Formats: sequence, C-alpha cells, structure tokens
Amino acid sequence: MSPAARHPAPADRRFLTGLIGAPIAHSASPAMHERAAEALGAHCHYQLIEVAGAGQEELRLLLDGVRRLGFAGVNVTFPYKEAVISLLDELSPGAGAIGAVNTVVVRDGRLIGYNTDTTGFARAATSLVRNPANAAVAVIGAGGVGRAIAFALAAIGVAEIRIFDIDIAKAAHLASQIKSRGRPSVAKSVEEVMQGVTGVVNGSPVGMLPNRGTPVPDALLHRGLWVADAVYTPLWTPLLNAAKANGAEVMTGRELAIYQAAEAFELFTGLKPSTVEMGNAFDAVMAKRYAKVNAA
Repeated sequence: MSPAARHPAPADRRFLTGLIGAPIAHSASPAMHERAAEALGAHCHYQLIEVAGAGQEELRLLLDGVRRLGFAGVNVTFPYKEAVISLLDELSPGAGAIGAVNTVVVRDGRLIGYNTDTTGFARAATSLVRNPANAAVAVIGAGGVGRAIAFALAAIGVAEIRIFDIDIAKAAHLASQIKSRGRPSVAKSVEEVMQGVTGVVNGSPVGMLPNRGTPVPDALLHRGLWVADAVYTPLWTPLLNAAKANGAEVMTGRELAIYQAAEAFELFTGLKPSTVEMGNAFDAVMAKRYAKVNAA
C-alpha cells in the first residue's frame, strides 16, 4: 500500500512540516518540500527547528509540540535520528529494523517514525551498483545515515557490505542486523574496509561544513572504484573531489537528498511529488549558496 493510500490528503491541502536537528541552517529541505507542494497546487510551510545538544526531555517537549501544533510531520536529522525512537508511538517495520528515524508523521495524534534515507538511497544507488551480486561496498559510519545506507545496499542485493566506524561496537551491531541479507563484515580501520571494494559510501558527517575533513585518505581512491557521499553541504565534499581527481566514478548527496525528501513529502501529505521539481529546488539552493561563496 502506498503512503498516499495510508494517509489521505487533507481537503484544504495546506501542510505544516519541518526539520529537527543541528546544524541545519544549510538544509535544502524547505525549498524542496515547498516547491513540491506548489507544483501540486497545495501549500506547505517547512520550518527549520534547530536545537543543539537536546536531551531526551527537550526532545520529548519538541515532539509534543509537533503533535499539538498542527504539524503533518517533521524530518529528523543529525544528531537525533536514534534518540527520537523511544519518544514515538509507533515505528514502521523498516525504521524499527534499522533503529533510526528520519521522518516522523503525525496521524490521529500519534507520532509514527519512518526511515526514508533507506528507500531514498536504494533508488539513488541503482546507477552505481550495476552488478550487486558481485559487489563489495564499504560503508563509512554506522550511525543513523550509515545504518540506512547499509540496509539499502542489503535490500538491493549487494553481496558483501563492509562497515567501518570509530565505534567498533556500533559497527558490529549494524553487521549483525543485516547478516541475513548478505555477507556483512566489520573493519578496524579505513584501510582495512577499503581493501578490494568496488564502491564506498560515506554515511558519516565527516566533510559536512564547517568540517573539511575526509573519511578516506586520498591514496585509497582510484579508477575503477565508485564513491558516494551522503553529505550535500558542500555538494562536492573533499572526499568526492579527491575521488574524481583519482579517476573514480562519483555520486554527490543530491540524489539521496531528493529521493528521501520525496518519500517523506508523500508520507506527510498523501500527495505524490515531482522529483524533477524537488531537484530543481535543490539545485537552486545550491546555486545560490555557491554564488554567495564566490562573491565572498
């Protein structure tokens, strides 16, 4: 059953949605969601709710406000994708399995958690993972985004998924969660996780502004490898620039951002959005941002 069938669109076609996380001033989500609604003849106001260092009680209060103030739902991003789980009334099977939520829908006064990062990345990765049965892919980061990516890779049939996180226990837990869908393994270093892989995905926040680091040393990047980054601020991260310079095929965070947003929009509103319109909105945000940088 589609999200629209589960959640019919309100007659007035006006929606209040938003994003909880920190830092989020750079987010392209308001533009994408608002453009998607406009293209459908609806109206959406997407509110950024930036709260740094929130504990469980503060998150509880925020979500109670979402429940009471007429929100259709909110997205959740770093660092709260795992922390919100215990505060929700229900989880979709996918979000429950992953243990991370990026979309909270308000339905009949109840808060229901979903993970559209997984389905969004599965759609985005089809252009890169051309022969999943023979693929070995490294996932850097076992937090909320990294877990969603690992589940997506498992869902599209990637034979071998190698996981690295500075928290080895977190990486091991993720490997245990997807062991029935492939051959997951845990690496103790970036060098180890990169040995013999056909592709690598950065699911960590390394490289997201203001951070200018890279999760993979340049020397490990080469022709014949594909490299994807979930970070889209900046769109061309240090990792992707180095990968391109070394002859690797690359994918920016653009596609993941658009596809996860489209699925979240449908869950919030019951309306199927145009990914072309959402992509145009995303591109406009990026173009404006780079114009400001160049002008400075």
